[in-house]
Amino acid sequence: MTNKNHWENVYETKNPDQVSWTQKKPQTSLDFIHSFGLKKDAKIIDIGGGDGNLVDFLLEEGFENITVLDISAKALEKAKKRLGKKAEKVQWITTDITEFAPTETYDIWHDRAAFHFLTTPEQISKYLEIAKKSINKFMILGTFSKNGPTKCSGLEIKQYDEETMSSQFHENFEKINCIIEDHTTPFDTTQNFIFCAFKKLFPDK
Repeated sequence: MTNKNHWENVYETKNPDQVSWTQKKPQTSLDFIHSFGLKKDAKIIDIGGGDGNLVDFLLEEGFENITVLDISAKALEKAKKRLGKKAEKVQWITTDITEFAPTETYDIWHDRAAFHFLTTPEQISKYLEIAKKSINKFMILGTFSKNGPTKCSGLEIKQYDEETMSSQFHENFEKINCIIEDHTTPFDTTQNFIFCAFKKLFPDK
């Protein structure tokens, strides 16, 4: 089964309360976004956003340029259905992040739990190259920490800590800060995450 087939099957067969990554309110992500102090017309992309509700809160706050990218068309369909008419205000992109060919740059690149599914040097290298080209100002990256799970949705993941995450991006991004956070899943288990915010070193490149 390919990764795309895997995720289409997940979103076809499971509701938000049946998957571990569901959050009622993505407070940490919102806090990081607010900390950058950008205006409501800032271009924000949510990588691997699926049918997550970060987009709901951003729209509610008045952000005007939001893109949600996910490998699963089914996940994005669910998000659109939930948002109803508001979905028309969002750009939706169905693609594997390692095959993403952006036509614009983004002020904020947000990725909660997509990057850690990239486990080979080739996949990580592609992600780094795309991020370098796509990000104009800030990046928020959330992955399982060294104390977090080693798998998610039956797939192997790559754990990170502050040092290993920073080292992956140090050529093009300056770390602002990192935090460790316990995420409580819908079935009352705990997953330890690390979130880091980065600033693009060369915003015009």
